[in-house]
Amino acid sequence: MSAPTAVLFDVPGPRARARNAVAGVVTLAVVAALVVFIIVRLAVTGQFDADVWEWVLYENVQLALLDGLWNTLRAFASGAVLALVFGAVFALGRLSDHAWLRRIATFVVEAFRAVPLVVLMFIFYYGMPSIGVTVTTYAAVVLGLTLYNGSVLAEVFRAGVLAVPRGQSEAAYALGLRKSGVMRFVLLPQGVRSMLPSIVSQLVVLLKDSALGFLILYPELLFQAQFLGSNAALNSPLIPVAMVVAVIYIALCLMLSALASWLERRTRRSPTAIAVAAERPDDA
Repeated sequence: MSAPTAVLFDVPGPRARARNAVAGVVTLAVVAALVVFIIVRLAVTGQFDADVWEWVLYENVQLALLDGLWNTLRAFASGAVLALVFGAVFALGRLSDHAWLRRIATFVVEAFRAVPLVVLMFIFYYGMPSIGVTVTTYAAVVLGLTLYNGSVLAEVFRAGVLAVPRGQSEAAYALGLRKSGVMRFVLLPQGVRSMLPSIVSQLVVLLKDSALGFLILYPELLFQAQFLGSNAALNSPLIPVAMVVAVIYIALCLMLSALASWLERRTRRSPTAIAVAAERPDDA
């Protein structure tokens, strides 16, 4: 039976559609006017002049930006992998049949999700040496990204699993599958499809959150942009440098979205739970 699609809202009538069209046109006009105003102001203040962009041609500047990009990608990749693992483990903990395990997982997830990411980075980098543990800026950034975003992803995973209709798991139990088999062959394959947009959105947030590492002097993109943009020898090209870094971040986010689209197409071809269960009788 197909789920109703118009239960939570009424289908707009002719007048509502006309109002929505007018509102859309007005919003688009305001945004376009704002963009034109910004471009005009940049042109008037000489931000597009050739001499303002000479810094791009310097090899040392290019190497500094590439080094910042590498450090950003390195922190993002490590934080993303660890956050996904952290989220999966604690999501399973929150879905456990054991009350004590659910309480521990819930406490950890809620605690790290409530603490701001900057505070976590400061604790690891500036606080840990006070107890005799020295943490590098890279480790502090990765640990902060892992704990904060992993806690958010734990809730995404848990919600995705709980969103699968209950009848699916009941049918799998009726076939003789244990809970581990139900989770692997029924709940996760179906839940991943609904989770994927939220997972990618959180990974985009994680990528942008890596920029907070400049506060503890981690040499990522924003740190390099601040250094180059305030360099008097380069005539302090703050706005041009910010524009270049913004374009780099936009490109990275678009690549993540493209990867998500590819993964979504791949998951559509996954086998059904009944077929997998038939091929894995050892879980019965």
